[in-house]
Amino acid sequence: MTEGKSKPGVFEVVCPCCQSVLWVDGISREIVKTERPAAKKKGSLDDLLEKEKKRRDEFERKFEATAELERQKKEKAKEAFEKALGKVGKDE
Repeated sequence: MTEGKSKPGVFEVVCPCCQSVLWVDGISREIVKTERPAAKKKGSLDDLLEKEKKRRDEFERKFEATAELERQKKEKAKEAFEKALGKVGKDE
């Protein structure tokens, strides 16, 4: 809260949810004035499609990286299993 510049005893309060500004009289505790934030600029359909394409490409890239990591883990496990199986065969 910050003290308003127009009148002493009037406090400016910003809502954490909607970013509206309220001016409250400190003595009577009444709302003197309210001000809603400016509406967000709406993007064009082309901007939305481009953003969605980037999101999809990023998802595909992450999916491929995860799949490759799983393939590598599987290959290492297979090699370790074959190595352990080979040791068992030599011990007999």
